[in-house]
Amino acid sequence: MSSAPLYALVLAGGAGTRFWPASRGTRPKQLLALGGEEPLLLRTIRRVLPLLSGWDRVMVASGTHLAAPTASMLVELPPENLLLEPTPRNTAPCIGWAALRVVRRDPDAIVMVLPSDHHVGDEGRFRDVVTKAVASAADGVITTIGIRPTHAETGYGYIEISEPATGDEALAVRRFVEKPDRARAEAFVAGGRHLWNAGMFFFRASEMLRAIDAHVPELGAGLRAIEEGARAGSEDEAVLRVFPSLPAVSIDRGVMEHVAPLAVVPGDFGWNDVGSWQSAWELALKDEHGNAAPPGAVLLDARNNEIVDLRSSPNKRVIALVGVDDLVVVETDDALLVVPRSRSQDVKDVVAALKERGDGGLT
Repeated sequence: MSSAPLYALVLAGGAGTRFWPASRGTRPKQLLALGGEEPLLLRTIRRVLPLLSGWDRVMVASGTHLAAPTASMLVELPPENLLLEPTPRNTAPCIGWAALRVVRRDPDAIVMVLPSDHHVGDEGRFRDVVTKAVASAADGVITTIGIRPTHAETGYGYIEISEPATGDEALAVRRFVEKPDRARAEAFVAGGRHLWNAGMFFFRASEMLRAIDAHVPELGAGLRAIEEGARAGSEDEAVLRVFPSLPAVSIDRGVMEHVAPLAVVPGDFGWNDVGSWQSAWELALKDEHGNAAPPGAVLLDARNNEIVDLRSSPNKRVIALVGVDDLVVVETDDALLVVPRSRSQDVKDVVAALKERGDGGLT
């Protein structure tokens, strides 16, 4: 591990609309325990704490509307390390803001950026890969982690490398590739030169600020305005004033697709982006028929179903499935979802329909 100070920035501002009705506007998926006993956000932080000096090296970027539930979950996080965006502007602005904060404290520090809503099956192997990515970043190269694909996935972006990845050493990135169609995804997997883009990035904070200035100058100018406010003792006011005018651009599009050199460390550690109820079913404990269900549910001639019962009432109704396969059934106190697992990505459309008809209380 590099001797430079290491910080973790966890991105926790997502909405998670594909997990409705469990996920709501003030309870997005990173605050839910999906695929484990702890909420995804807390598990993400605990996963990397062994590499850090303590919670003072953890920063969490979220929105002002999530301030209370996020802070109450992360009781060990210093309050000043919760970066609250007044309005969503995608990932580049909050990463730049965090880099400003880090450079103020440790000009030579390295930052790891991690999504808050992913599952990792082998955390020891994950930390080994992270350690290699940190070492690459310590050499002055912005670095990412790429997941070795296990199937032809059309829902992920890909990272192309110059040669098939046979180990876990840092390799040069040729380009980022947008989500492919089925034929291209199958060719990517067969060729061995493409990795899934998992959205994890490692860099010296000062190097990221230089890259933002070079490739997203409008964002760089806004960050300097925030820094001027911080030096004058009014960073909060500067953020409220400047942040809404920053360009809404992802770090991938704004910086990573343009910066050179850029490195990737291949990884294989049981990664899952927990993107839908299908992902939750894949991670859940199942019976001999592939069903994931709570105690008390009745399943007859039913296979590969998932039942999630989130009702708070102690007098719960029995949920029974008979003669059906491959369904997701989610019940809360105020909503019931029934959807084929194959269409779990479409759950977000329910949220859109509810908003359109004015049922904001259900979203």
